[in-house]
Parts: sequence; C-alpha cells; structure tokens
Amino acid sequence: MIAFIKGTLAHKSFDTVYVETGGIGYALGMATSDLAKLPDLGAEVTLYTYLYVREDALSLYGFLSLEEKNLFLRLTSVSGVGPKVALAALSVFEPADLVAAVTAQDITAISRIPGIGKKTASRIVLELKGSLEKDLLSASDDKPASAPAAFQAAREALLSMGFTSEETELALKGASDETSEAALLQYALKRLGA
Repeated sequence: MIAFIKGTLAHKSFDTVYVETGGIGYALGMATSDLAKLPDLGAEVTLYTYLYVREDALSLYGFLSLEEKNLFLRLTSVSGVGPKVALAALSVFEPADLVAAVTAQDITAISRIPGIGKKTASRIVLELKGSLEKDLLSASDDKPASAPAAFQAAREALLSMGFTSEETELALKGASDETSEAALLQYALKRLGA
C-alpha cells in the first residue's frame, strides 16, 4: 500500500493534483478544500494517500492529514458512499464539523453534500455514529508515539480489506509494539479468523 507521497507539486486542477517524485507523476484525487490549501506549483508537498482498487480501475486519493484520510475511509465503508462522494463530503465540511454533524445526527446538514440524499445521510449517521468521534480523536494526534508506523499501516491494510474500525482495533489489541507490519497483519488476521 502507498502510505504517502512526497514530491514536487506539478499540476493542480478542480479535483486532481499531480505530484512528481523520482521521475514519475502521480495523479491524486483530492477534496477541493485541500486543493485550496496546497502551495504554488513547484513546491514540495507530502500527501497521505489511499489506493482505491476496483475491478476496472485503480485510483489514488490524497489527503493533507491522517484525520482526513481516516474519515474518507470510514465514509467509503458506508454502503452507497464511494470515493467521489467521500471527497465531496471533505470538500463541504472540515473533518471536525462532519464528525459533529454525524454525532448530532444532523441529517439535513449531511444532505447538503453533493451526491447524498436523505436516505444516504441517514445511513451515514446510523453506521458511523458513536465510533466515528473516537476513531478520529485518536487519529488526529498524528504522533508516531501514539500510533507507530507499523500499527498505522496494519490498520489501513485491514480497513482496506473491508474490516470495520472496531474489528481492526480488537484484532491488533495486545500485539507487540516492536512488530513489523507483516507480522501485525498476520497476528490480526489470525485473531479475526481470516
């Protein structure tokens, strides 16, 4: 999995950036709010990434913070919410505001996101309330001490396999802090019975 990309900002459009690193240009879909925060072309940037794999496409998405990336992953875990709708949500709301809207069960506010009607907004609230705030508060630290790189990579891999955040946390509970990502994944999958 590609955890982040560090390189030169080569191009910006309405919903995509190109980052050149090592002679290769990567196209990353991004929220418009993040695009507005990027520096001028030619500047060096570091973006957290998520590789979305479908039968007919591979799409790379970029985020300025792990909090946004984790929120994106949680949103795309909801039935009927794909990457484009999740990016639209991050374009309309700051992460803390979206978490507050879900926690408050504010269906009207969530329905303002392009591509989300009242049914999908209700589903987002139903599936994410309660666990969303806790997950994002722990991710917002962005400190290696609170989440070693191997643990973070293992969490992301398990989430991308379709496990819920709760299953992921339970599966990794009790693992040694000095374990590699591969060993953590093996440990977690064994505990999950996969």
